Amino acid sequence: MPCERKPMRYGHAEGHTEVCFDDTGRVLVTCGSDGDVRIWDGLDDDDPKFFTVGEKVFSVALKGNKLVTAGSNHLVQVHSYPQGDPEGILTRFTASPTHVTFNPSGSRVAAGASDFLVKVVEVADSSQQRTLRGHQAPILSVAFDPRDHFLASASCDGSVAVWNIEEQTRVISWSLLNKTNDVTNAASLCRLAWQPGAGKLLAVPVQAGVHLYERGSWEHVSSLSDDQLTQPINVVSWSPCGRFLAAGGVGGSLTIWDVPSKLCVERQKHERGFSLCALCWHPGGGQLAYTDTEGRLGLLDGFCPPGGCSDAPDLHRLFDEDDDGLMDEGQSDTRSPRATAPPEDDDDDDVLVPPTGRVRSRGAVIDDDNSQDTGSVRPRDEDEDDDEGGAPVPPPRPVYEGPLPTPPQKAFQPSSTPRHLTHRFMVWNSVGVVRAHRDEHEAAVEVEFHDSAVHHALHLADALGHALAALSHEAVLLACPSTDQLASKLQCLHFSSWDTCKEWTVDLPPGEDAQALCLGRGWGAVATSALMLRLFSVGGLQRGVFSLPGPPVCVAAHGEQLAIVYHRGTGFHGDQALGVQLLQLGRRPRQVISDAPLPLSPRAHLTWMGFSTEGTPCYVDSVGVVRMLNLPLGLTWTPVCNTRDTCKSQSDHYWVVGVQESPQQLRCIPCKGSRYPPTLPRPAVAILPFKLPLCQTGTEKGQLEEQFWRSVLFHAHFLSGEEEEEQEERCRAEKEQQELLMKMFALSCRLQREFRCAELADLMTPSVVPLAVRYASRSRRLALAERLSQLALEKANQIAEEEEEEEPDSSTGASGFSRRHGAGGRHSNGCQEEEEQQEEEDEEEGGQEVEAESRKCQSRSSEPPPSHACPPPGGNPFRDPAPAQRASPANRGGRSNPFKMAGVALAPPRALNILDSMTPSRKGTPPSGRQPKEPPLKPLAPRSKTQSTLLPRAKASNQKPRENTEAPPPENPPQQEAPPPENPPQQDVPPPSSPADGAENKRPQTGFQLWLDHHRCSIRAERPHLEETDVIKEAMGRFRALPPQERLSWTERARRPPADDSDLRKRRRDEGGDDDDGRRKRRPDVLRLKSFSFHKD
Repeated sequence: MPCERKPMRYGHAEGHTEVCFDDTGRVLVTCGSDGDVRIWDGLDDDDPKFFTVGEKVFSVALKGNKLVTAGSNHLVQVHSYPQGDPEGILTRFTASPTHVTFNPSGSRVAAGASDFLVKVVEVADSSQQRTLRGHQAPILSVAFDPRDHFLASASCDGSVAVWNIEEQTRVISWSLLNKTNDVTNAASLCRLAWQPGAGKLLAVPVQAGVHLYERGSWEHVSSLSDDQLTQPINVVSWSPCGRFLAAGGVGGSLTIWDVPSKLCVERQKHERGFSLCALCWHPGGGQLAYTDTEGRLGLLDGFCPPGGCSDAPDLHRLFDEDDDGLMDEGQSDTRSPRATAPPEDDDDDDVLVPPTGRVRSRGAVIDDDNSQDTGSVRPRDEDEDDDEGGAPVPPPRPVYEGPLPTPPQKAFQPSSTPRHLTHRFMVWNSVGVVRAHRDEHEAAVEVEFHDSAVHHALHLADALGHALAALSHEAVLLACPSTDQLASKLQCLHFSSWDTCKEWTVDLPPGEDAQALCLGRGWGAVATSALMLRLFSVGGLQRGVFSLPGPPVCVAAHGEQLAIVYHRGTGFHGDQALGVQLLQLGRRPRQVISDAPLPLSPRAHLTWMGFSTEGTPCYVDSVGVVRMLNLPLGLTWTPVCNTRDTCKSQSDHYWVVGVQESPQQLRCIPCKGSRYPPTLPRPAVAILPFKLPLCQTGTEKGQLEEQFWRSVLFHAHFLSGEEEEEQEERCRAEKEQQELLMKMFALSCRLQREFRCAELADLMTPSVVPLAVRYASRSRRLALAERLSQLALEKANQIAEEEEEEEPDSSTGASGFSRRHGAGGRHSNGCQEEEEQQEEEDEEEGGQEVEAESRKCQSRSSEPPPSHACPPPGGNPFRDPAPAQRASPANRGGRSNPFKMAGVALAPPRALNILDSMTPSRKGTPPSGRQPKEPPLKPLAPRSKTQSTLLPRAKASNQKPRENTEAPPPENPPQQEAPPPENPPQQDVPPPSSPADGAENKRPQTGFQLWLDHHRCSIRAERPHLEETDVIKEAMGRFRALPPQERLSWTERARRPPADDSDLRKRRRDEGGDDDDGRRKRRPDVLRLKSFSFHKD
């Protein structure tokens, strides 16, 4: 009789499942991840008995009237069979037990757990336990020696060990498996098995084969393999006679070998390709029960080996009297129910048995006629006669050895759970959740909104059995499949409508079913089985219909955008051949992406398709890779995240519900041990960060590169936005990108990668390149500074040319922003205002002493000097007094620029003072080789908010007296300040000031300011290239280095009464020297400013 594979049936929930026969062979006992133990009276039992052990049951063993379970509560419990009543706890572990088994007599139980321990417990007295220690990882399986002397165990540390039970010692250990840290991550369960009887051989599954080790010598004596096995084997099991060995592996392969001949006598394949996790032979040897990782139970019936099993028991009880003679073919006299009646012609029966002992697998997926096994002989039909010359054997059929086609992926709805579930999510997006409940009493659809301001929750009767749903801020769109009597229907609830009729339905043409649908802004789309896509308005108006290039997979919408994924052709080697179209609907519809392939990971399928909150298309495949459309790189797809990197176990998954670019977040629901979340209780949404799969992201350079290019990718859509919020986000992203570029520039300088520094500077904005020049100069890299100076000049000239070209067009000139998809875009006016406001806030957070000194210096420098006098540090030495007064910081609300040249267009402001935050050292040389048209640099002197209002008053009060006085010599230093006249004219007297202002102008308020007034000249002479702010910083460093007593003396001198001010001014004049000496000391500063002069030639 041919071997028959019966259809598999549902046994338990998805997860690890085990099965075993009772001693009679009439009953099957299973356990699963749902925590139940079920007793089946055959495979066709529709109402099995069951009892609950815990949350999960990982293993079950049955012997006589005792049933032992290993549960997730870290316990190994014993129950009565078949009642299932608990009879106590055999042993406890500190982690979940993974496998249990009985010894042949049923007096002992061996259990292995995830806490690396193996225990042998006496069933009659659980206090008698033996603990076997030595493994360094969780235990995979345990197996008793038939003689009850040894125990074999396999562990995640890659070893297989044999233990002496009585001595509790390890006899031998082999390193055969791949190491892992958890059972769920192991490539194989490695269920060991001893040969029945004397236990001569130990079978160990290793990769895609089985190793056989001899008892006593523990040598590797043989191996079993098959050409059709390519994936690891999970479990092995010996037949009761000890002649045949069955193996179940990953991918659903089921193989049976004849061990003496080492030939494969049976091959089967799981009907759905799920991995097998348990095998159990019938006590009579004619049946083999198995379970898979999906909780399904199967049975292989009618296994009739040639020659039979001499050690198998009598099987008279398995057959009725009417079935006599049906199983005689291929069986020996000992196995036949009519053993007393010998066959009439033994010679003819012997002809049917091949000399190799192998029979055909008539019920298998793989045809043995095409088998390439050595020594395999194809048995002839019964009508063939050896004595007579029969017809020649026809040649074997040709075998296709090319790539196998991949079954096409079925259409699905993004963010929905499978349709066969009674409680499922029909859709989960940023608007709300649509759930479907269907049982014997009620069928309903519930709509819940994340924001109750959009609409209140809805409860809809589901009489039509809706299978698809889409949700937006305007409507809910439902679709049901067609039946023999009814056509496929669309039902829309337009809850945002202002009229009273908020619901409409439409029937699709006969033979056309809705397979995917979505909702956009004011419209909806439905992809049907007739390769059509139909467009409807939310009010029920049909807006259009067009054909699809292939069978639809899914559709997604956002605003006016519509994305369609379909099959472009047949995939091979497990890959899907998918295509995508991106349409822009509206008044002027257009096609953004036309028939482009959708890249997926190898051997993966599409699991989610949608748009980010900002409207960028993105999708997720079954491997967990999230990809997003890369606009700057020519509409390519860039991987931005891999959810598998954050999964703790191989069986854990993340169910994606949305993507957000600002902030960069992937919203998903963690599913532990499954692919889909349960509806109740409502699952919590987790946030995953994005990370580009660049090389060497563990290094500082790789981390900075990943952050920079991720920022460029995620903020590319803001380049075309004109709204205020988008401009602010664009400015923030641009600042972030320039900061990252400066950090990479500094890192490259430290690593002496000057060419890489030039590449980074090319990505910078023109306002940040001077910072790179200054950093290179301070780092003593003059060649690099020279090249960067030339690059800054080229960028400045390019900007000037662009502004000249944009001058005739007022509409384009008013925008002030050059749209670029890279990091070299210019700052907008809004960005400049935000920068100035941020700088003012940063200045307020500075020290009180620096702020007071800066106000004093700025007040002195704000007075316009004569045309032949050297300007103060905050002014422009090459501009006329009148234009300087019109463009003063008090008039235009910004800072004065000491290096800005007349006749050159205004360059964009510097983004941030990045260099100060990165280089605490103040030592270095000034950048050499400055060009006349170098982009402007903002002065680094701090300025208070009230300065802009005080400067005009000071200018107005001091301008006329300066015009009437005689001009000083040209080399007058900018720091030296002429004393005011004692008796000024009455018409020139400024308005009276408050006592506090007068006190502040008369003398310094702190000891540091007094010390700075005495040592300013010496600091200027030592370091003439320093600006005013750098002078203050240098002075602060020196003042802090003074002894505490000396600092206290300066503070006391500063607190003296105002009567001593005259003496103080005299000492200051005496220490400062005459004008000639002062001019000689400050001569290098004047020469320094000349390097920035403008030359017409």
